Amino acid sequence: MGERLVIEGGRPLRGQVRVSGNKNAADYAMAAALLTADDCILENVPEIEDVNYMSAILKELGAEVETLGPSRLRINAGKVHTFEPPSDLVVNMRASFLVMGSLLTRFGRAACCPPGGDVIGLRPLDVHLSGFRALGAEVYRRGDQFVAEAERLRGARVVLDYPSVMGTLNVILAATLAKGVTTIINAASEPEVVSLIEMLNRMGARVQGAGGNIIEIEGVRELRGTTQRILPDRLEAGTFALAVAATRGEAEILDAMPEHLDALIWKMREAGVRIRPVEGGLAVMGTDKYSSVAAQAVPYPGLATDLHPPLAAFLTQAKGVSVIHERVYDNRMLYISELRKMGADVVTAGQTAIVSGPTHLYGTPVRCMDVRAGAALVVAALVAEGTTEISDIYHLDRGYEALDEKLRSLGGAVERAA
Repeated sequence: MGERLVIEGGRPLRGQVRVSGNKNAADYAMAAALLTADDCILENVPEIEDVNYMSAILKELGAEVETLGPSRLRINAGKVHTFEPPSDLVVNMRASFLVMGSLLTRFGRAACCPPGGDVIGLRPLDVHLSGFRALGAEVYRRGDQFVAEAERLRGARVVLDYPSVMGTLNVILAATLAKGVTTIINAASEPEVVSLIEMLNRMGARVQGAGGNIIEIEGVRELRGTTQRILPDRLEAGTFALAVAATRGEAEILDAMPEHLDALIWKMREAGVRIRPVEGGLAVMGTDKYSSVAAQAVPYPGLATDLHPPLAAFLTQAKGVSVIHERVYDNRMLYISELRKMGADVVTAGQTAIVSGPTHLYGTPVRCMDVRAGAALVVAALVAEGTTEISDIYHLDRGYEALDEKLRSLGGAVERAA
């Protein structure tokens, strides 16, 4: 059966908790380290399964990945000897496909099978592959792999069909060593994209427009090593904020960056949560009564799709009918069937979740369907009467560092069981 989380609900979360390094930003920085033969030092790296998978992929390519201490890695890609990451590792995580852009531009060749990760809907690779083609690469399918080849990429104007985060990043990575100027139209603007651009520029890249929807990259001949501190995980911070509010607790979430959570904070305040920035983080104070809200999960700076499931779990405690429209992934609703087992009144209408409340939740065996669906179950379990056993928590371990320990530090009755 694997490990499970056993949670006894009904205890308000109180105290302080510190947010770990950003899951996605760490993966992106690790892919960028392939662009140089010099050492890249990454700090504030979360100890999660996704980082372990990416480390394994880089090692299989020939890179050195060394743990220098807690949350600190050294990556050296000076001896990369293959440009084809093993499929059995790639299928475990979406971000693995980012090695394509780095390998293609530095070595002129890359091959990778379609990546895996959470089954939350169609996330086509067309944006990545059309971007490589626009830069002059020959891209074709060979067995289970996509292959991209080019003697040297050339700058081009690339228009993305939608502001895909990893599509944007793969084109940026590929363009850093291309000849000439690349302009990306309809680029993603997430903080993780901005953070990676800052890293690339310290490595000697010339990238402008971070945080906007038009990004310009002037290619250079080579890049050097750098030190990158991974920014705090805004999705972990948002999950803790929702858990504290749902349990009607009071806590400070340290290292949270409120400016990256504007859309969530707006909705939480609208629902009746008292939430404010404090020095070094965010303070969340639950109240006795919450009101229903309407929300949409959209690309940044809108409400993050990864916060949709835990937000829905929180809204089971709000009076009235809340509506969350999912505008990013077509299969984000996997969490709903499990929440309903706990007594939640949640239904779907197309890509919309309709949550009626407040409802009394009850502990029962449930299972994680993906990382963020698991987060929704944790929020619900902390509220529920009785004991909830959550299985398939390897999903949670992919994205949340020491989640059970952090919840216990806030007074939650959370144990990990075999």
